[in-house]
Amino acid sequence: MVIKAMGWARSFPASGGVRAGRHWARRQLESLSWTADEPETVDAVVLTVSELLTNAHVHARSDANLILTWDGDCLHVNVHDEDPTLPSQRDPQSGETSGRGVGIVRTLADELQMTCQRHGKTVSACFRPQRSAG
Repeated sequence: MVIKAMGWARSFPASGGVRAGRHWARRQLESLSWTADEPETVDAVVLTVSELLTNAHVHARSDANLILTWDGDCLHVNVHDEDPTLPSQRDPQSGETSGRGVGIVRTLADELQMTCQRHGKTVSACFRPQRSAG
């Protein structure tokens, strides 16, 4: 997978688990000047990281690679796993404890894309902060 970034790109092999991925993502976001003024966007990005990594571990049954990319306009959250099956949005029944991840990410992100690739898939969410400096 090739990702081009005008700002920065940071990669995390998510074999350490979902919790480690969330903490790593939050630390990476601290380097961007707009995040101090937009804690809601930071929380949305971290929740998206959690949901996408969880989906990769539970449904794809594979390790995942998490890549955050800042291009000056959009903070991209990309999660790649080895299963080519694209996730689908479900309508879980009351009391079900799973099935809401894709819907949550669609609600939080400005854009959501899912792409099949030769070896698996990549799910990408884009977040455009109000103040896009740095």
